[in-house]
Parts: sequence; structure tokens; C-alpha cells
Amino acid sequence: MLTRVFKSGNSLALRIPKELAFAEAGQDVEIERVGNTLVMRQVPQETLGDLMDVLASFPVSFMAEGRELNEQKERDWGALIAAEK
Repeated sequence: MLTRVFKSGNSLALRIPKELAFAEAGQDVEIERVGNTLVMRQVPQETLGDLMDVLASFPVSFMAEGRELNEQKERDWGALIAAEK
């Protein structure tokens, strides 16, 4: 199937025939050169629907002891304000 390459600003653009399109307009895709071939892959969109699967992939021992608590250091805000002036 033939298509046309054209210049768009400082880049080359490629018209993808409707029959070959797998992505919506404005959707991110990856493009890679493999020899003299260009390979284009759809970038999977992450959604919150995948969150439970991601959380389930953590081992039971993950953070079993909880978080390490670090004390907050007292800050001298007056010195910071004076340095900005």
C-alpha cells in the first residue's frame, strides 16, 4: 500500500491510510528504526483501573515494618526571607 511523506514544520510526517490505523488522532505512539524499516507501536495508556493489579503485584512483606519516620528539622524561615531580598 502506498502513502505519502510530507514536511510538517521541521519534521517529516506520514499519512497512514485509514485501513492501517490502529491509534486515535492525538494518541501517543512509539516509533523505532529497525534497519531500513520504521516500526510504530501504540503506547498503552495507564488508567486507574489497572491500580488494583499493580498493588496486588507487591509482595506481602512489602513495607511490613511500616515507614521509617524522620524527624523534621527546625527551619529558620527568617534567614530564607532575608536571603531573597
